[in-house]
Amino acid sequence: MPLWNLPALPLIPPPMPDTPEFAPSTLAGVPNEASLPCVMVFNANDTSGAGGLSADIMAMSSASAHVLSVVTGAYIRDTTEIHDHVTFDEEAVADQARCVLEDMPVQAFKVGFVGSPENLSVIAEITSDYAEVPVVTYMPDLSWWDELAIDTYLDACAELLLPQTTVLVGNHSTLCRWLLPEWEGDRAPSPREIARAAATHGVPYTLVTGFNAADQYLESHLASPETVLATARYERFEATFAGAGDTLSAALCALIAGGADLQSACAEALTYLDQCLDAGFQPGMGHAVPDRLFWAHEDDIEPGGTEPSETALGADDFPLDTTRH
Repeated sequence: MPLWNLPALPLIPPPMPDTPEFAPSTLAGVPNEASLPCVMVFNANDTSGAGGLSADIMAMSSASAHVLSVVTGAYIRDTTEIHDHVTFDEEAVADQARCVLEDMPVQAFKVGFVGSPENLSVIAEITSDYAEVPVVTYMPDLSWWDELAIDTYLDACAELLLPQTTVLVGNHSTLCRWLLPEWEGDRAPSPREIARAAATHGVPYTLVTGFNAADQYLESHLASPETVLATARYERFEATFAGAGDTLSAALCALIAGGADLQSACAEALTYLDQCLDAGFQPGMGHAVPDRLFWAHEDDIEPGGTEPSETALGADDFPLDTTRH
């Protein structure tokens, strides 16, 4: 379980200054109160099921969101590594998004890896047209890619997408290499220093994961340029996971879309990820994969086989409305 240190006052994210928390249902005109919040996701398809749109859809559905998935390309990968990526044309990306946006209100956007500066430009244009809707941007590790392609993509992301981003999510080492490439010193940049670097591009909040706190612990920090707003500490897992970052950022985005304030959404998204990893499994010969539907499994099976025990999940236990996994 995470050890959270929350300030006494609720966090009020600046994209919606007139509300004490994210309240998307009042912004986008949801047709009825029973509707699930709609979240638009821009990401690549991952046929291994480790990350990408697979992770987004399962994590967001677990957090009671309706996912509008815009396919920006496809990974060619297995559970061990990413071998290549095929990028969709920017017109195809724009057409997918614009068509559904004319039909349904959207309460939040999530942007994962979209493959090209052209796609980043299209997505930045779309999100700027919905300036009142929060944007969660996740930057994955791109070390599998060509170095020139990485630099071009990161420069475009900083220039085009970060000014539209409400929360930037990424691993400590990935964000350091991107936002503070000329860092010198014996110690690694702190989460607040990373948040300051992100703020120069217009990002108000940064969720830094994988910060080395001690030999057996990793920390995640929600930070602004002024302060670290919250910290969660977890014991290291022995397994190496693929898809953890997409899972965390997707859950965070869905919880924000459901109206949670940023600190509460971060706390629950990190708890959800921890439980996904704790229940993780190894489907192939490579890395382990988070079990994003751990909450749906039966707690126990009676001997013989098919009938669930009294402790198994029933209809009343289904966590869609509360996301208290």
